Amino acid sequence: MNYHVYVVELDKKVWTDRKKFRDANPQFRGIKECLYVGMTSNTPQERFLKHKKGHRNRKGYKISSSYVERYGKFLRPSLYMQFNPLTKKEDALSTEEKLALLLKKQGYAVWWN
Repeated sequence: MNYHVYVVELDKKVWTDRKKFRDANPQFRGIKECLYVGMTSNTPQERFLKHKKGHRNRKGYKISSSYVERYGKFLRPSLYMQFNPLTKKEDALSTEEKLALLLKKQGYAVWWN
């Protein structure tokens, strides 16, 4: 099985609408974009569509990010393609976190789980 990390550009309204998002990004100065970083066993395109549709698992629990569902604009492949595919889930989780932290250091506002 292959895993993928992916990055979604979020509408900057997430910055004004969501205190939790602001609190997670004290370094953000408003110059670059707001992003969501995720990891999936689907393709990034499939996962993005599931987020936008408010996907739920078989038990009915919502498994999509409300940030992407409400504010997601499009995928940013130039920020993640060089990392894909990954063959181990542990590597994908680690890469997701490292990528999120790297993007934060570069001046983006970033949310990841």
